Amino acid sequence: MSPGPRLFCIPAARAPIVAVLRRGPSAWSHVGRWDVARGVYEAGAWIRANLYPQRCDLSPDGRWLCYFTMKSWSAWKAGPTYIALSRLPWLRALAAWGTCGTWTRGAHFVDDRRVWEVGEPAEGDATPCREKFGLALTRPITFAVERRRGWIETAESPPRQASDMWDEARAAAVVMEKRSPKKHDARLRVRGYFAAFREGEPKDVVYELVEDARVTVLVDVQWADWDAEGRLLAATRDGRVQIRALSSEEPRVLSEANVGELAPSPTPAPPDAERW
Repeated sequence: MSPGPRLFCIPAARAPIVAVLRRGPSAWSHVGRWDVARGVYEAGAWIRANLYPQRCDLSPDGRWLCYFTMKSWSAWKAGPTYIALSRLPWLRALAAWGTCGTWTRGAHFVDDRRVWEVGEPAEGDATPCREKFGLALTRPITFAVERRRGWIETAESPPRQASDMWDEARAAAVVMEKRSPKKHDARLRVRGYFAAFREGEPKDVVYELVEDARVTVLVDVQWADWDAEGRLLAATRDGRVQIRALSSEEPRVLSEANVGELAPSPTPAPPDAERW
């Protein structure tokens, strides 16, 4: 299998919508909207800059993306490194906050609207977001996105040392696990350096499907999770996003979209992306 772009996905907590973040080729990043109820992928923004997926989030309703990026040529109040809110799958900032460089872990949505740890935006107006969700700063911890979506750290993971401020010393050894919402003898397990392309250069990652005592290594997968129906969502190493049904034999692909075949084609965001 030829290597494809690096992919990481962020499912919405209460909607069948998944944000698909892609890195590659070179310095390009791409955002897509994956409707897993309909099996439809919508290509969105391209940006010649880095997105940091483990520092990003998707609102529970699947509408808004909270992203962290570094764009060195930015000439606006938020500066070159910033947290922003946009309408998925676009990166048109509806509100943005400057940061002190890349030494931040981004922000994420919370249901408690009283929580607002980012202050007033340097650009735009965040009032519509505050009417629905709170926004909290993300603390340093491995697999931050997964933890917010029901993954738990297994007993075989080494403990975090008090001196490990950024939770990096044990990153390659942490193992995360998530049970299927429908088939309780089925679990997904992942180990590796933050599971995908979250930081820096790509690292080895292993996803496993555990059913009773049977362990199947998902050799073609670089990201995976369950949807609400218990289907397996997967991003393959050759750049496809797939919905797979589990069966007594090999998982069956119900639908897929080839994100890897897309080439950078930055276009202006549509009018809908210009407003909340």
